[in-house]
Amino acid sequence: MKGGIEPPSALGGYEPNEHKKRPSHGRPLFWLRREGSNLRPSGYEPDELPLLYFAMWVANIRRPQDTVQTNFNELILPAYILTLLKSGFVNIFGRPNAGKSTLLNALMGEKLAIVSPKVQTTRHRIKGILTTDQYQVIISDTPGIIDPKYKLHEKMMHAVKGALEDADLALLLVDIRESWEEVDNLFSALRLRVPAVVVINKTDVAGPEKKAAAEAFFKGKKYCRKIVFISALKGQTEELMQTIMEFIPEGEPFFAEDEISDLPTKFFVSEMIREKIYALFEEEIPYHTTVLVTEFKEKSTLIKIGADIIVQRDTQKSIIIGEKGKMIRQIGIDARADIEAFLGRKVFLELFVKVRPKWRENDTFLREYGY
Repeated sequence: MKGGIEPPSALGGYEPNEHKKRPSHGRPLFWLRREGSNLRPSGYEPDELPLLYFAMWVANIRRPQDTVQTNFNELILPAYILTLLKSGFVNIFGRPNAGKSTLLNALMGEKLAIVSPKVQTTRHRIKGILTTDQYQVIISDTPGIIDPKYKLHEKMMHAVKGALEDADLALLLVDIRESWEEVDNLFSALRLRVPAVVVINKTDVAGPEKKAAAEAFFKGKKYCRKIVFISALKGQTEELMQTIMEFIPEGEPFFAEDEISDLPTKFFVSEMIREKIYALFEEEIPYHTTVLVTEFKEKSTLIKIGADIIVQRDTQKSIIIGEKGKMIRQIGIDARADIEAFLGRKVFLELFVKVRPKWRENDTFLREYGY
């Protein structure tokens, strides 16, 4: 196969899902590099694999006759095939309660990050991996940017710093109802080294004049490359996704096509339990609480999960348990429903409450609890 490939005779037709018969990770067998208007194979010798298969996979082409005769030394393809897979990191930044977790969930099309009307719900950097035939985008939800008051807060801000360092694109999320001057000061202090899109959220509760004023305010800022209006809660993210793709570079995917996050299942289980604590309790309780999954065993008919709810004081333990165990039972009922939906399996969930004084200030405890 030193010359060209005759598509119909060489391939005998192309199945839309042919690439899924390749290695289990689903990635193409080799990559093309762009040189001027041409694409050239990279990483394999010409005789090893049929290059045209991959060219058609990249372009999502269904019929071999849609291609032109190709040649391994100088691969010439129609203009509509000259599109490589895009791959990159998109990280969301903003103040607490701007809607970062809701935006991540809307972009992913499923719930990865817990949500609550209470501030500082997100404590970790949560990566969602969105993969299609055209792109792989790793979208990170980050904790709301605050002035740290204790070591847990410091760990949360370290997660924000890490997200600043590896982003290809920053999404600067603004609640249209909040103080734009304060948000501007926060975004300016980030000293971004990558392009940024100002994403103005919750526009479903604002009129045209408010939107025009917000656009006029942010349009001239140094960090702002583009402005997009959305309502993350209503899933209005189509324009934002198109904008994201304008800034994402071409390249290999970082994760297998069936992965949706780099975090373990136990993390999401603990977050679902913690979300119910935010929903059922007021005042200090949610902020003094964390959850540690201590057991996760897959059995033939169900998954057995054990988790510790960590609090700082005995009085908080009593509140979590409730009269005759009423509250901890409710936490278990609500959390189990979400966990079963997430795992697609029946779950036996057992919860315990443990007191760890000042755990938010203790490095050893923070490491043990995943911070």
